[in-house]
Amino acid sequence: MSLPRYKVTMLALSLGIACTFVGCSSNPSKKELADLGPKVSEETYYSAGQTALDKGQYNEAAKNFQAIDTYFPTGARIEQAQLDLIYVKFQQKDYPGVVSASERFIRSNTDAPEADLAYAYYARGVANMEQNYDGIIRYTSLKQAHRDVSYLKLAYQNFVDFIRRYPSSQYAVDAAERMKFIGQELAEHEMETARFNVKRQAWVAAIDRSQWILEHYPETPQIPEALATVAYSYNALGDQKTANQYINVLKLNYPNLIKANGTVNLKAARHEGSFLNRATLGIFGRGEENAVKGSQKQPTEGTTRSLTNRLSFGLLDRPDHHEAVTPVTPAKTEVQAPKTADNEMPKRSWLNRLSFGLIDKSPTVN
Repeated sequence: MSLPRYKVTMLALSLGIACTFVGCSSNPSKKELADLGPKVSEETYYSAGQTALDKGQYNEAAKNFQAIDTYFPTGARIEQAQLDLIYVKFQQKDYPGVVSASERFIRSNTDAPEADLAYAYYARGVANMEQNYDGIIRYTSLKQAHRDVSYLKLAYQNFVDFIRRYPSSQYAVDAAERMKFIGQELAEHEMETARFNVKRQAWVAAIDRSQWILEHYPETPQIPEALATVAYSYNALGDQKTANQYINVLKLNYPNLIKANGTVNLKAARHEGSFLNRATLGIFGRGEENAVKGSQKQPTEGTTRSLTNRLSFGLLDRPDHHEAVTPVTPAKTEVQAPKTADNEMPKRSWLNRLSFGLIDKSPTVN
């Protein structure tokens, strides 16, 4: 008995698809055929990597530099290839890869020139800093400081280590500015915890967090609120004597945080945006930068955002200050000609921003 025509057709199609998959799996790809391992000379890999790097073909460049690291670990080009790989990983935004490549260079080249080692130490810090902002949150008005800051703490220690070792490096000034910014983020993180403790009336915990800010982050914008929180919490505990000591400090330095009756104006110290502003993630309503006139502001504040910027969660019509506080990729000046001028990122088109960097990518090479 013969099969119906439609069943014969389905059987033929199934066999054809199966044969196709078997054929594809049995034939190695062109990439695998091209990978000849140590049969290709170190110089050939390095030349191919440099050519790809000059063309902005970072995947190809990374493959060739990694081949040198794998097949020629004691070769003449290994040190330069590892440095180039750090730069390539930055261009790929592979920040864990940057950290790994930097630490490998530091471990393997203890006798390398000081400029090269300084670059590796600096790159590691910047990469860890970038990891804390690597996500969609950087395109919104939400604060990373109110979330996980583990990478920021790690980056801060990286920069401390870097400046201690290479205080005269050309990257030292930028590293110090990054440390200042990270300090403000860490202080805001502690301050947010203190606010939570005040909300649940855990006065001792709120005092501890606020005093930690006063002790470890004395030059951050969170100092006025930390002082106000300590005074407010001591008053809530019934320790009026200690509360008055902090109130007197506030009167001398931040009189706008003391009410007419002599009590602490904690709401003014927080300079929060309106409920509408917070509920709409910063799109509508009064923002933080306008909440309290005359109060100290963080680096990301102080510039009025346009409606277009707020409606697009910061993707369009960015204020000029935004790029200044966003971590940028370091220019590799000692090892290779910088790909961006003055260590700044190129301007991004609106299409690039709308697609979160996937479309119309900004050129990174000249």
